[in-house]
Amino acid sequence: MIRLFDSLERKKIDFQPLEPGKVRIYTCGPTVYNFIHLGNARPLVAFDVVARHFRARGFDVIYVRNITDVDDKIIKRAAELSETTAQVTGRFTEEFHRDVAALSCLPPTIEPRVTDHIDDIVALTERLVARNMAYASEGDVYFSVGNFKPYGQLSHQPLDELKAGARVDVGEKKRDPLDFALWKAAKPGEPSWPSPWGPGRPGWHIECSAMAEKFLGQTFDLHGGGVDLTFPHHENERAQSQGAGGEGTFARHWMHNGFVNFNGGKISKSDVSMRVLFERAFKLRIVIARHGGEAVRTFLLTTQYRHPINFEVELQGDDPATAPLRFPGLEEAERRAEYGYLTVQRLRDALAQGKPSTEESPVAPEAEGWLARLQESLDDDFNTPGALAAHGEALALVNRILDGKLAAPKDVKRRTLERLERDLRVAASELGLLEAEPAAWLAEHRQRRCDAKKIDPSWVDSRIADRVAARAAKDFARADIVRDELKAGGIEIMDTPRGPSWRVTD
Repeated sequence: MIRLFDSLERKKIDFQPLEPGKVRIYTCGPTVYNFIHLGNARPLVAFDVVARHFRARGFDVIYVRNITDVDDKIIKRAAELSETTAQVTGRFTEEFHRDVAALSCLPPTIEPRVTDHIDDIVALTERLVARNMAYASEGDVYFSVGNFKPYGQLSHQPLDELKAGARVDVGEKKRDPLDFALWKAAKPGEPSWPSPWGPGRPGWHIECSAMAEKFLGQTFDLHGGGVDLTFPHHENERAQSQGAGGEGTFARHWMHNGFVNFNGGKISKSDVSMRVLFERAFKLRIVIARHGGEAVRTFLLTTQYRHPINFEVELQGDDPATAPLRFPGLEEAERRAEYGYLTVQRLRDALAQGKPSTEESPVAPEAEGWLARLQESLDDDFNTPGALAAHGEALALVNRILDGKLAAPKDVKRRTLERLERDLRVAASELGLLEAEPAAWLAEHRQRRCDAKKIDPSWVDSRIADRVAARAAKDFARADIVRDELKAGGIEIMDTPRGPSWRVTD
C-alpha cells in the first residue's frame, strides 16, 4: 500500500486509485522564457520518482506535465531579446529538455503546450461563464471567486483573510480583488487568438485546468507541484475546474514539494550581493556543468520531497560577482554518485570473471531485505532518504564481498553478487540513480574533475604507462615512485581486471 501526504487533507492517506491499476498524474511544468534553476528542478525529480515508483508497484501511469509557452514573462523576455515569443519559447523548451535529461528524469507520458490547446481553454472558460462562475468585462474574462464557496480550502486560508490581504484594488474590469483572469484581451504587439469575447490569450491558471481535463479526464488521481504554487495557482486551478465540473471533480489528491532554500533562506530584494550570488550559483545549467546531473539528483533526494532542503554556497573571496564558489552539498552528492558507479563497475567486472550460477541457491543473508526496505521507504510517502540508506547498504555489501570481508563459500559469494547486481538494477529504475553505463559516467565525471583541478589527463595516462612498464620490468621501486607522484598530484590509481584505471581525489 502506497501512502502519501495529501496537501488538501493535511495528513497521510492510503492511496486508492480512481481506476484500479491505473494512476493519472498532473504536474505544472515550466514557463519557457529562461533557463530553469535548482528550485525548479526539485519537483521534476520528486515527481519523476513518484511516477517511477507507481510503475514499479505495477500501476499503469499516465503522467502529464505541461509547457507554458504564452505568458506575460515570455512576452517581456521576447521584447528584451528582440525576438518573437515563438523563438524564445522554442529555444528555452529545448534547453529545458536538456536539463531534465541531465537529471535522469524520464519524459512524461504527455507534454502538452498551452498554444496547442487554446480551443480547450476557450471552451472551459465558456462553461464557467454559462454556470455564472465567470464574467466577461471589456474583452477580459474573470473567475468570480465569491461564487465558489470552497475557495481557500487547498491553501487552508479563509476567504475573509484572503480578501483582507488582497493587494489589487477593485478596478473597472474586476468586480472583486480576488477575482482572477481566465482570458486577457489582446494588447498591441502581443500574441492573440480569437474568442467569443474578442481576440486575446489565456490567463495563467486556466491552462492547467483545461489540459489536465483534456488528457486525464474531469477527475483524476493526483496533482503535484512546488509548495509555492499552492496559492494562488493550484487554488485557482481547483476553483476553475470544480466551478465547471462540480464538487469532487479535478484532482482527488494533492502533493507539494518543499522549497530549496538558498544559504538557509529566501533572497531579499534589497540584498544585492545575495542576488548576484544567486544568479551565479542557482541556475541549474551551472551546477550541472560543475557537478553533473546525477549529483544534483542525488542531492535533491537526500531530503524527503515535502521538507525544505538547504542549498549551501561557500564564497571563497569577498566579491560575490567574481569570487570562486563551492557547493558542499553537491560535492558530497557527487562523491556519493562516484562511489556508486565505482562499485557497480567493480561488481560487473567481478561477475565477468567466471561462469554464471546455474541454479537458484541461497545467497548471503545480508543481501536479503535491502531492496524491500528501499521500496517500503518509497511506499511511505516517497521517503527517499530511507531508500538511499537501503541502497547504500547494498553498495557497501558489494565492496565487503569483493574485499574478501564476507565469510561465505565461494559459490555463495558468486550468487550473492549476481543477486545484488540484479537488485541494484531494480533500485536504479526506481530512484533514477546509477542507470548510466559506469565506464561512460566515470569518464565524464573524471574529465569534469580534471577541468576543475586543471589536470592534464594525457600526462596522467603517460605516467600510468610508465608505471605499467616498470611493473612489467619488475622495477617495483620505480612503479611505487610513479604511484606516489600521481598521488601527490591528486590522482589515485586503481588496478582492475581490465587494467589500471584512475580517478581524481579530493
